[in-house]
Amino acid sequence: MTEPQITPDLIAAHGLKPDEYQRILEIIGREPSFTELGIFSAMWNEHCSYKSSKVWLRTLHTTGPQVICGPGENAGVVDIGDGQAIIFKMESHNHPSYIEPHQGAATGVGGILRDVFTMGARPIAAMDSLSFGVPSHPKTPHLVKGVVEGVGSYGNCFGVPNVGGEVRFHKSYNGNCLVNAFAAGLAQTDNIFYCAASGVGMPVVYLGAKTGRDGVGGATMASAEFDDTIEEKRPTVQVGDPFTEKCLMEACMELMQTDAVISIQDMGAAGLTCSAVEMGDKGGLGIKLNLDAVPQREKNMTAYEMMLSESQERMLMVLKPEKEAEARAIFEKWDLDFAIVGETIAEDRFLILHGNEVKADLPLSKLSSAAPEYNRPWVETPAAAPLGALPEITPIAALKALIGSPNYAAKNWVFEQYDTQVMGDTVRRPGLGAGVVRIHGTNKAVAFTSDVTPRYVKANPFEGGKQAVAEAYRNLSAVGALPLATTDNLNFGNPEKPEIMGQFVGAIKGIGEACRALDFPIVSGNVSLYNETDGSGILPTPTIGAVGLLKSLDDLIGGLPEAGDIALVIGVTHGHLGQSALAAEAFGIEAGDAPPVDLADERKHGEFIRANGRVLKAAADLTDGGLALAAFELAEAAGIGVQLDSGDIAQLFGEDQARYLVACDEAGAEALEAAAQAAGVPLDRVGIFGGATVALGADTAPLAELSTLYRTAFAAAVEG
Repeated sequence: MTEPQITPDLIAAHGLKPDEYQRILEIIGREPSFTELGIFSAMWNEHCSYKSSKVWLRTLHTTGPQVICGPGENAGVVDIGDGQAIIFKMESHNHPSYIEPHQGAATGVGGILRDVFTMGARPIAAMDSLSFGVPSHPKTPHLVKGVVEGVGSYGNCFGVPNVGGEVRFHKSYNGNCLVNAFAAGLAQTDNIFYCAASGVGMPVVYLGAKTGRDGVGGATMASAEFDDTIEEKRPTVQVGDPFTEKCLMEACMELMQTDAVISIQDMGAAGLTCSAVEMGDKGGLGIKLNLDAVPQREKNMTAYEMMLSESQERMLMVLKPEKEAEARAIFEKWDLDFAIVGETIAEDRFLILHGNEVKADLPLSKLSSAAPEYNRPWVETPAAAPLGALPEITPIAALKALIGSPNYAAKNWVFEQYDTQVMGDTVRRPGLGAGVVRIHGTNKAVAFTSDVTPRYVKANPFEGGKQAVAEAYRNLSAVGALPLATTDNLNFGNPEKPEIMGQFVGAIKGIGEACRALDFPIVSGNVSLYNETDGSGILPTPTIGAVGLLKSLDDLIGGLPEAGDIALVIGVTHGHLGQSALAAEAFGIEAGDAPPVDLADERKHGEFIRANGRVLKAAADLTDGGLALAAFELAEAAGIGVQLDSGDIAQLFGEDQARYLVACDEAGAEALEAAAQAAGVPLDRVGIFGGATVALGADTAPLAELSTLYRTAFAAAVEG
């Protein structure tokens, strides 16, 4: 096959700017081959190189005594004691999911699961954070249905419980949905695997499924804005097979017990190219590949196609040569491909052979660690104008506006399509705060949450970034878990626009400050930029996934209120309504500033609730929708009513931070009040649980009526 001529149009089609192409010419001293152009395109695109974000990511807080491995590997690793570690990460599959929602979401789940078990961890939990356009948009119902089916089908077939997440709707996502997938796995601290190759002349082994043409150019596509050519990008979406991935995990786990693995890397974005380059670069070695040995699903595949294919369920490994026969036997037993496709070399080269021809010969280090790095111009987001007076509304009407919106209605329609209890260790299912999974065979558990309020981040990126971390911290504390560490999924628009880059910088500064103040380091993550369609960007959405530890399930705050229990609020309520859920849902107003986040209070109140968890029947953090929504959700889950003393809209629906709603019996309330006074923590009685009505001040409605609205509004919105 004759390779195409390298032209300015071809260079641009590969997402390379003229100055970047000039840099390639300077590095290799000649015009690249077509395959080499594809390799540079894959390694230097935004999705793989983080070229617009690296300079800011380095400022994040990433260390702590609990951190075994921070950013830079497939996933982050934190110590949970007893020789055990949790390995976790969150990643985006936004662009593929908009083009082909089922397969885009499914392979997003498959990719994040591979990131975890590549490091030697058996996955124990998954979550997903999903953002869609408004339900009335013609594509939204199709996207919601396809994405939820894709997440469910892959996770259910693979056999990992989905224990949490979030779903939001906003017009900014009309042309660009977000699918952020999280996975966490359990490993032994003395049996963690990394991707850095070592040793010269070591065999490079291809594992798993065969290579096809699906996903060719996927990473480059994920680093570009959408326009009216969207349907033409469908071939760049990968196709997943969860049953093959399950076999791949079991084979890898079995192999990892044999002392055969030097290094291992999953083939995700940019497939064989990225996995080989990262292994070589981190080990300070070169890699030589012979593509004739690559297992292929389709005929007459070119070197370009094989190097850039993003076919799923594949791994690359550097193997101890004396273990080849043993390793091959394991993979053949699991009916998976096992092929030696190359070797490590001493020279700084990425040498690709196909059909006895050299298809690429590049300095390997220039593809990864020496990729372009930009400190892009940015402008600070201007201060938000104050929120004016909101229109008059009664408290129950305000509550109905929230629970009747798909943003705040019950999400049963979503999570009931997921297997939330496979493996038998799920202690707290989705639907009310953080999910909790028992460490199998122990009384120890791990809690998971994902959080962000994009309206806050747009209005005030710094406070919004802080708030996303603080809310994750509160969600974990509200179930009694010690917050350990976080992963981020930073979804933004076009970073070449200074105002968008300003949102990114502000959010990073806020996230970094919160992580430091709360001893809540970022240990892994993902950046997804160019989330725009026809020049219109999404709301800035820096999703925070977080993990917390319950050393004993006796410390779990996992119950529900009972009739007669006292409702109390920890923290101070000022009644902040700027950028609130009430303003957005009841009046279509997105104005005012984000609520300020006092990190000292966040830490103090979180420590207080964890220290006093055993007197609490139930707890919830207060965020979107404020006290009224949180009280309704707890009461509705328990099947009882609630009476809140105040009828003031700002007191009921204000979104002041560092607050929790808790339920205690009278003795528990008195004990908590004494503890709060001693600790200097604000605590107020705000009402009582029980009865068959919801009363907000003097305004009342039957619980049954409100519950019906809450339980049906989501399906009504997405099914028409």
